[in-house]
This record gives sequence, C-alpha cells and structure tokens, in this order.
Amino acid sequence: MRKPIIPNEFKARYAKILGRENKEFLRYCSLPLRKCIRINTLKVENKEEFVKELREKWKIEKVPFCDYAYFVDEDIELGKTEEYFLGKIYIQEASSLLPPIVLEPLQKDFVLDSCAAPGSKTTQLAQIMNNKGCIVANDINLKRIKSLRFNIEICGVLNTVVTRMNAIKFEKFPERFDKILVDAPCSCEGVIRKNWNVLSRWSIRTIKHLSYLQKRILRACLIALKKHGTLVYSTCTLAPEENEEVIDYALKNFDLEIEKIKIRNLKAREGILEWEGKKFDERVSKAVRIYPQDNNTEGFFIAKLRKL
Repeated sequence: MRKPIIPNEFKARYAKILGRENKEFLRYCSLPLRKCIRINTLKVENKEEFVKELREKWKIEKVPFCDYAYFVDEDIELGKTEEYFLGKIYIQEASSLLPPIVLEPLQKDFVLDSCAAPGSKTTQLAQIMNNKGCIVANDINLKRIKSLRFNIEICGVLNTVVTRMNAIKFEKFPERFDKILVDAPCSCEGVIRKNWNVLSRWSIRTIKHLSYLQKRILRACLIALKKHGTLVYSTCTLAPEENEEVIDYALKNFDLEIEKIKIRNLKAREGILEWEGKKFDERVSKAVRIYPQDNNTEGFFIAKLRKL
C-alpha cells in the first residue's frame, strides 16, 4: 500500500508546533490505524463473559483509557461479523471514544449531540446514560442521517430523537440542554491514518473556512446550553485555527469556565497559547491535544466548557 504524499505546507505547520518531534508525528501519520471496537453494553449484559468469548475468536487488547473498548489485531472485516450485525460491538476509533467520556452525561440529562452523524458518539452517549434521559441527535446531511438512524437502531438506543437542521439554528432554543457535544465538522487532519484522501482536500483556505463555521456552531450551542451546563467541543483535527482559536473565541464572548481534562492512561498535551502571531486566552491550555504518536490513535482535540 502506497504511503500518502504529505504537503510541504502541512509538514512546516507542525514543525512549528512539535519541533524535532515532527518527524515522529509525520511517521505515525503514514502508519495504518489499529482496528478498534466498543462493546455495546445496551446489547451485552455480561461484558466480562462477552470479552472472554471474543478472546477465543480474535486477538484483542483493551484500550487503556476506556473500560469497554478493545483493539482488534486481526485481519478481518469487523463490519461483516455476527457481533456487529447484532449490535453487540460498534466499530469506533479509540480517540473518538473520548468526547462522550469527557462530557459525562447523567441518566437524568437532556443532551444535544449537535453534529451527530454517523452516530458513533450518539450511541456511546446512550450507552453511558443506560438508555435513560434524552438525547437529541442532530445533523444537517440527509445521507448521513440515514447512517445515524441505522446505527441508533442496531445499537438498541431508545432514548434518542433525530433532527435534521443546521446546528447554527440551535441559538433559537436558549438554555435548553444540560449537556452538549459539539463534535464539529473539521479538516480531519487526525484521520490521515484511516483516510489518506484527506490530504488531497487539505488547504489553509479550507481550515480558515471551517474555523469560521465552527465558531458559529459553538456560539449557537453555548446559547442553547443551560446555565451551569457542560459543553464538550471536539475535532479530529490538529489545526490551531479549528481548535484553540475557536475556544479562545468562546471564552472571550461568553461567561465560561474551562475544565482541565484528566483521563487515566491517556497521554494528552495542553492546548497551545499562540499561533501565527495570535495569542490565546491562557485558559485554553486546559484543553487537550492528542497526537497520533502519543497513544497510537488518530489525532484529536477536546475542550470541556462550563457555562457560568
């Protein structure tokens, strides 16, 4: 399998952030991504027994930072397995598991997943909530909503309603939700290991356009968040314009507290405080950057905000 051609501008940007470590970062960007599954406890009553059964069939290794997820080191198509069709497992990249874990939804919460399709995090939220409370799973793309609805059904999710609208329009529903997940549309730099085509679409112009969109979505969702409610902002990209700059915008325009994120057995780095001459609010350092080389996963960015 051919290696991706990484644009020189991309390499130069991360050399500014990572310095000598940039070479290792780029090496990991070119490596295949490990397969990962989430055990769906909405369908699996005895997780320990189910894991025992899986070990008899596949070579699996527990994801260090998630009690119900496993790496699968087998050359099999997980989407064609019996376990997948019965909704007992969900194929989900390891770092993608983190935003719902950080959000910590309770069984009594009214939750919004603002950019939900195809449903990885929606179904995980429902699992954490044990099908209690209520989730509004929203997306703007009709084709992706079909995947969202399929995944909700196959996973046995019962506490979720699906809506189709531009996430920016949630500003029309002020202080409605206890918890909100904004897994924003992004340039997907962290997904290179899974989909090399990302690099063919990559450009600074696209990043700046997405940064503008992300700020609008985050603003709308912060309006829709109840006072003292929690919002988790995440992307599968590492571009500062789409991450720290967006959180800096939120901190400057809303009365917010940003919480420090600590997840056991996860190596994460602080948000950066300056990029291309722009200085960010010092509190942005409480956000986390997850580089591919740190945990052998996709790249990710996560920030946890509380509305005051």
